[in-house]
Amino acid sequence: MEGGMNHKETFLKELNETFAKGDIGTILDNVTDDIRWEIIGDTIIEGKEAFTQILLEMESEGPVELSIRNIITHGEMASVDGTMTSRKGKSYGFCDVYRLEGYKNPKVKEMTSYIRELKGETKPQRPTEGTLR
Repeated sequence: MEGGMNHKETFLKELNETFAKGDIGTILDNVTDDIRWEIIGDTIIEGKEAFTQILLEMESEGPVELSIRNIITHGEMASVDGTMTSRKGKSYGFCDVYRLEGYKNPKVKEMTSYIRELKGETKPQRPTEGTLR
């Protein structure tokens, strides 16, 4: 996946790594003021202030281990999926769908997250052979 990444794929890879590290300042620099984040089956966060509050709440859980499986971009739309393991040892599968704003210096305008706790053995998944662009 690393070799042929376009700038949006690189942006999303780095953004997800930033989420995993809990670097709130960098995350906030990469979203629009009217960010909308829907966590399916849980909540909808609208605006940078509410988004910041959620990030601060998440920060207390500490960094997570992240394994990205796929990054797909097409125009202003993008998706990232993979697995993450919390500091408390819980593993989750996730898929985030993004609407980006800006081409050369994209920012996240909308994000929809599908998250499911994984039970049993959860080894990080390997990237698929072909990543769509």
